[in-house]
Amino acid sequence: MDLRTQYLGLDLAHPFMPGASPLDGDLDMVLRLEDAGAAAIVMHSLFQEDIEQYGAATDAYIELLLRIKRRVRVPVIASLNGTTAAGWLRYARIIERGGADALELNFYHVATDPMEDGRTVERRLVDIVAVLKESIAIPVAVKLSPFYSALPHLASELDRIGADGLVLFNRFYQPDIDPAQRQLVPTLRCSDSSELLLRLRWIAILAGRVRSSLALTGGAHTPLDAVKAVLAGADVVQMVSAIMSSGPAALTQVITGFQRWADDLHYGSIAEMRGAVSLARNGNPLEYERANYLQVLRSARGSLSIAGH
Repeated sequence: MDLRTQYLGLDLAHPFMPGASPLDGDLDMVLRLEDAGAAAIVMHSLFQEDIEQYGAATDAYIELLLRIKRRVRVPVIASLNGTTAAGWLRYARIIERGGADALELNFYHVATDPMEDGRTVERRLVDIVAVLKESIAIPVAVKLSPFYSALPHLASELDRIGADGLVLFNRFYQPDIDPAQRQLVPTLRCSDSSELLLRLRWIAILAGRVRSSLALTGGAHTPLDAVKAVLAGADVVQMVSAIMSSGPAALTQVITGFQRWADDLHYGSIAEMRGAVSLARNGNPLEYERANYLQVLRSARGSLSIAGH
């Protein structure tokens, strides 16, 4: 099977790569990821808060970008997490000048203001992306959360203004509560394959209906997870937790296992396989709306009835 694909206009050997994470902080690890078959390297996010608290953060990030670019042959995608319109623009320009092949905009906003409606939240995001598309020349991907009230509309708006890609989804790390200290406690839990279902649903809904590339991130751990992601319509699949748990070999296993699955399913190319079960190519769109919900509940009621006898 021909695994070659495109993402953000970049030619890739296949769809699989590490996602944004601390993995790039060790140059030896970056080289091991390339040796393991990474189609591209996605760097960790540069946070505007870090820049404002530690003035050298930008210089350190660009230095790391340059070091990685000098050592790898695959595209290097930088990641930026801003808090203000001015910050997004300033640091995106610096990253572009640093030589990144593309930029992933990591939007991480928790709406806590009861006076701010959903339209205002979405408009701010769209406006920032529009300014960046007008101001920098490298491809731009927008990493979103799943919590927007009308995600397909937001996706179409980003597509309309020229976003080169959409990355689904940002993992929101939920704080726990320490009842004795009456304080929030930061928690970090790695993903597992159960998180894939949310991504599959929205990738399948958007595939073929927006021009932007679609990246799935979160919950991809096995070759079968990767097969499902491409069948739903993902152009690329990003992995983090599996690599952090098992090392670069996890990426190699997914690539080789995906090849076997695709060959067994008699696909000749990624393009032929991509989006085969998406909403755009599905004869029954209700399966992505209420039908699945009803079928699951009916099945559950049936199981309870059998158990009762």
